[in-house]
Amino acid sequence: MDNLLSKIHNLEDIADYQKDSIVSKIIIEKDSGSVTYFAFDKDQGLSEHTVPFDAMVIIIDGDAEITISGENHQLHKNEMIIMPAQKPHALKAINKFKMLLTMIKS
Repeated sequence: MDNLLSKIHNLEDIADYQKDSIVSKIIIEKDSGSVTYFAFDKDQGLSEHTVPFDAMVIIIDGDAEITISGENHQLHKNEMIIMPAQKPHALKAINKFKMLLTMIKS
């Protein structure tokens, strides 16, 4: 994280895609919440789960399918969605995609 402080960064360049993988990089991690950068290769995803706080996803590149409480949402570059606390959600790469995940714990 220290190499990101007080510098300008292009969001698409924070982490590269890796074949058949999900890459994550913690940008900020505090007791009150976190910001994490992800790069998903095509067909990669996170299985359905819940968290005890709201989480906001911003798509930086590509196309993702995010399912919240059984409802599918297709998101594209420069779009965002908030996944409510305690609601089951899952993510899948329609095409490879990059996103910022912001979780607020308080």
